[in-house]
Amino acid sequence: MQNNIKIFAGQPSVIFAEKICKELGVSLGKALIGEFSDGERRIEIQENVRNRHVFIIHNTGPGPGYVLDLILLMDALRRSSVDKITVVIPYYGFARQERKDRPHVPISARAIADCIESQLPTRLIFCDLHSAAIPGFFKTTSDHIYARPVFLNHIRTKFADQLEKLVLVAPDVGAAKMTRSYAQRLQVPIAIIDKRRAEPNQMKVMNIIGDVTGRVCLLLDDLVDTAGTITAGAEALLKVGAIEVHAMATHGVLSGPAIERIQKSSLISLMISDTIDLKEEAKNCNKIEIVSLAGIFAQAIDRTFSGDSLSALFD
Repeated sequence: MQNNIKIFAGQPSVIFAEKICKELGVSLGKALIGEFSDGERRIEIQENVRNRHVFIIHNTGPGPGYVLDLILLMDALRRSSVDKITVVIPYYGFARQERKDRPHVPISARAIADCIESQLPTRLIFCDLHSAAIPGFFKTTSDHIYARPVFLNHIRTKFADQLEKLVLVAPDVGAAKMTRSYAQRLQVPIAIIDKRRAEPNQMKVMNIIGDVTGRVCLLLDDLVDTAGTITAGAEALLKVGAIEVHAMATHGVLSGPAIERIQKSSLISLMISDTIDLKEEAKNCNKIEIVSLAGIFAQAIDRTFSGDSLSALFD
């Protein structure tokens, strides 16, 4: 790794950024990120970054104040005379609000994009976005990191003795494309859960499309929030003959009753990445397995810095 790269992280991504820095053999940049006594955010870069290519690793959710910290951090770095700013967003919060699906609501994902773009980043890097439309909200060049190669290796190891019985299950039609891409590489069948969502975070399973009788099922999704979808999906799969159900998702938001639901559910395990730092309650849940993406993010940062292709990581 060359000497003029610098990596900084906002509060929601410090732990993940430290793992990435360890993979790269560099130190995390020094910055003060806090608040004044009246609650106003306080940002200060505490080392020389002049003419450096700076990477900011910073989620825009699930905390509502994270976007503001990212904007202020970018502004502080630009005013410190950096050469380039690449913003790495492991989890893009507000991604589920990417369209105007009812009257009098914002397109929040677009509004957040406008805020980020106002600070003139050089490049953006996302990971397993909930909506493929989001990069189109930016004029800035962007790349997309996929958890797929890491997750595929984990699946092959974990289910080495059960691959012949394995079925990958999309928890809704929207996840079918991702599920199919995994299934093709593993050479296993897929199933789809047809569901209806009456209100946000409330789900009712309607039908299982595909044969799961006598099978080990693995639910695949980009994120788990309140865990209503995967826990209800697990129950539905068992009712139609599945012998056991696991789940895997890139982003573990795990809000509200999620941990309790997971612990009480029929799921054998939930595998999630470390793009979002888990609360202690989640870390102590014996059904949750963390699969680190720090290595593939480190490779992506290294390739971005050196000008090499990122697509080769996912071929």
